[in-house]
Amino acid sequence: MPVTVTRTTITTTTTSGLGSPTILGSPRALTQPLGLLRLLQLFSTCVAFSLVASVGAWNGFMGNWCMFAWCFCFAMTLLIIIVEVGGLQPRFPLSWRNFPITYACYAALFCLSASVIYPTTLVQFMSPGRSRDHAIAATVFSCIACVAYATEVAWTRARPGEITGYMATVPGLLKVVETFVACIIFAFIVDSYLYKYKAALEWCVAVYAICFILAAVAILLNLGDCTNMLPIPFPTFLSGLALLSVLFYASAMVLWPLYQFDEKYGGQPQRRMDSNCRNSHTYSVCAWDSRLAVAILTAINLLAYVADLVYSAHLVFVRV
Repeated sequence: MPVTVTRTTITTTTTSGLGSPTILGSPRALTQPLGLLRLLQLFSTCVAFSLVASVGAWNGFMGNWCMFAWCFCFAMTLLIIIVEVGGLQPRFPLSWRNFPITYACYAALFCLSASVIYPTTLVQFMSPGRSRDHAIAATVFSCIACVAYATEVAWTRARPGEITGYMATVPGLLKVVETFVACIIFAFIVDSYLYKYKAALEWCVAVYAICFILAAVAILLNLGDCTNMLPIPFPTFLSGLALLSVLFYASAMVLWPLYQFDEKYGGQPQRRMDSNCRNSHTYSVCAWDSRLAVAILTAINLLAYVADLVYSAHLVFVRV
């Protein structure tokens, strides 16, 4: 049956993606599968940051990031539960078609990063004892939270034939991944000496910033239900954005490794050549590791933008 996509802001259904009606504006919303899943998210993130806070088992930037991730996810999940139990969606300033799944995707990525960063940068360096036991337990609950948020995304994402918001579609979820990966890249290049005074590397940093801003604008337009304010059709805007981002990231994928790891361009091809990496770092990442991490994350985001371009182009040019 031919279907022409004319706009991406469309109405939502009364189902939660689980095959059963969603009960809103009542405590009974918490007895539904999605409600129970959110209670698990709330409990696991609360336990994770409580265990760590009770023994002061976080230090440095990495520890602060993990604590922020757990506390942020707990607070936002509590807000979503309050809104749904109280039936406050019409008064919520953002589109409820798009906000919950956007947040769930971000929360899954936050908890995933904390579940990887916390044990690798802090737990493994702790001495056996109460603090280490609490830290290990916190890691376990962080993993549980990650799985719970990922499950919500899988349950509530758009499926063929469903009417939903743009952020529940694959391109919408890819926008979340793109912005999150960009934020991780920014964390690794916070020290300007990694790229300062090299025009090619400064261009790479500009690429990360520009593409992040463009993807964030697309997300905010959907969350604010402002897609019809653009002078061009929103699907066309998304395709142009994805194409530009692919070209930009492709250039960064070539330039960043070339100038960071090729001796001809002043790079360091081997980790042992970086004196800062010869010592054990408990709470920080040395410069060479940061360069490698940015190169890997650039490749991940390039793949995400390529997939985004394919889906966005399909939305504009293909009629199923």
